[in-house]
Amino acid sequence: MKKEYLLILEKAKSRYNQTKKSMSILSKRSIKSFDRILQSIHAEVFENIDCTKCANCCRKLGPLFNETDIEKMSSHCGLRRKDFVEKYLRMDEDGDHVFKSMPCPFALEDNLCSVYEIRPRACREYPHTDEKNMQPKLARLAQNTLYCPAAYLISEKLIERCG
Repeated sequence: MKKEYLLILEKAKSRYNQTKKSMSILSKRSIKSFDRILQSIHAEVFENIDCTKCANCCRKLGPLFNETDIEKMSSHCGLRRKDFVEKYLRMDEDGDHVFKSMPCPFALEDNLCSVYEIRPRACREYPHTDEKNMQPKLARLAQNTLYCPAAYLISEKLIERCG
């Protein structure tokens, strides 16, 4: 991982409780054009972040798999759905399909993804900061700051602009 990103994650960890508190406050405030503001910050941060220099999410988190993801991935791997699930996935405590173990079995040594074009929806959308109606979901953003340098930078800019 790029040293700069490690330093950001260290800072995020040390400030996690404050970030969590700030996100809780922001999630309850009436903020006009919140989605537009957050999407603007998302675009601004990702102009300077290269996920392939980090890939911490691929090593530590792993996505939730929906049925479409499972179908695409199993087909790509030349496996029946049942066999793909048996080989790679387990059910978590919420009844969602997740990887049996981390890091992601499709992550390559160079931080690239061997199934990038068909990666699960949760991977495509991570850290979920350009979704609509994000304000009530800011607790998830706070949690993601522990794994994603971009999420931390986005949360800091959001606090600065809306806090």
